[in-house]
Order: sequence, then C-alpha cells, then structure tokens
Amino acid sequence: MKPLSFLLSFLFVTPTLLAEEGFKPLFNGKDLTDWEGSPDHWSVENGIVIGTCSGPDDLDHNTFLIWRGGTVKDFELRATVRIVGDNNSGIQYRSRERDDIGPWVISGYQCDIHPAIEHTGMTYEERGRGIFGLNGKNVILDHDANRWLKSEHPPIKVDVTQWNEYTIIARGNHLIHKVNGQTTSELIDHDNKGRTLEGLLAIQLHRGNSNRVEIKDLRIRILQDGKILPYDPSALAKSAQKIDKPRTVNPQGTGPIQRP
Repeated sequence: MKPLSFLLSFLFVTPTLLAEEGFKPLFNGKDLTDWEGSPDHWSVENGIVIGTCSGPDDLDHNTFLIWRGGTVKDFELRATVRIVGDNNSGIQYRSRERDDIGPWVISGYQCDIHPAIEHTGMTYEERGRGIFGLNGKNVILDHDANRWLKSEHPPIKVDVTQWNEYTIIARGNHLIHKVNGQTTSELIDHDNKGRTLEGLLAIQLHRGNSNRVEIKDLRIRILQDGKILPYDPSALAKSAQKIDKPRTVNPQGTGPIQRP
C-alpha cells in the first residue's frame, strides 16, 4: 500500500497533468534538433530559443526557424514568447516554403506577435492573403475570399516585451488565436482556393528594426475532431457584415496605422 503522503501528492498534481495531457514538447531545451533556420540568426541560450536581427541591413526578407519534425494539420499549440526591440514576430502554421524567394522563407497562416495592440494575436497570412481579422475581430472568409465580420470584442491588451503564452487551435477550417488564455481573433476560412489544411510550423524573425525574439515552452497536441464547417452564403449575409481587408502603413513595430 502507498503511504498517505504519496496519495496526497498525487491528488494535488493530477489537475495539472490532466490540463497538459496529450501535449508534446517541440524544443528539447538544449539545441535546435528537429529545427532548421539561418545559423547566423538562431541559437539556444539557457534553454531559450533566440532569433536575432541586428538591424535593417541584416536581412533581405523575413526569415524563419522551421520545424522539421513533420507537418501540422488539426492541433492545439502553446508557446511562451517575448520580443526585445521595436519589431514583431509570429508563429507560422499550415505553411509552405518559398524557395523561389530564398532559404527559410515561409508563406501561410500566422498568429502575429506584435507591439501594436490591433495586431497582436490577429489572424494573418504571410506572403498570401494578408490580414484577416485584427485583435478583437472574428472573421469569416467566403468562397471568393471576401471578409465578413462575425463578431467583435475589445482587443486583448498585451505587452509583447514580457513573457506571454500564445495559443493556436486549428480544427478544419476554423482557426482560433489566444493570448494568455483570452481569445484575440478567430477565422473560419471558406476560401477553398486559398486556404490550407496542413503544412509546416515555423517561427518568424522579422527584418528591419533591430529585434530579438525569444521562445520557450513550445508544445503541441494533435486534435482528431477537425471538421470543415459548412458554407451557407444566405446565413452568412444575415449574421455577418462584409468588411474591407485591413491594411497597415508600417508592418514592423508600433508604427502600424489601420487604413480606412
């Protein structure tokens, strides 16, 4: 029979274990095994993955640290990230490589990590269809890639220079982004030609202003219930408002200003 102290400790630990059930770490805490990126820009220090851009002349374009352990489809991913410097980063998923542009260049869905409040945790597509929904906006794309505002809420305030947990939940054509457990934006993607249901996972290092992105506690669990939500144009027109594509004049740090 186990001693009482063992049983009590088990009872106190169980909720935490259950909360993390099914998650797999994607960094080993020592080096970049299973990851690939520019060796001049990515490293591991004290168990933290670090990407460094020294300034405007350092990178010709955004560069990425790409996970080579496979592709991602339906999943929940959590990562603890912070940024040093006036710039931004992001977590790429269901993405593809762009060898036509250069090595370690990625195109695809991104959960933005940005010092401008309207961009943090937004749904975005790098080198693709651009911004879908800003922080606080839940958006639907129709078959022609038009944007429809389904609902909105006050943007979640985040200081990206501090450690924050970013969550991505991807099920079929439904994508959810969260920061510190609070939903920042959602996307339902009915654009059959433009959307992707599986692809690469990567971390962005943004060109331009000097910056450093730091990542720890990156983990993922596979979801089995990813279904394609049906498209009903008549219901969409009744429940959502058609909107223009959000744009910015400065995609780096605190400078972005939303155009009408």
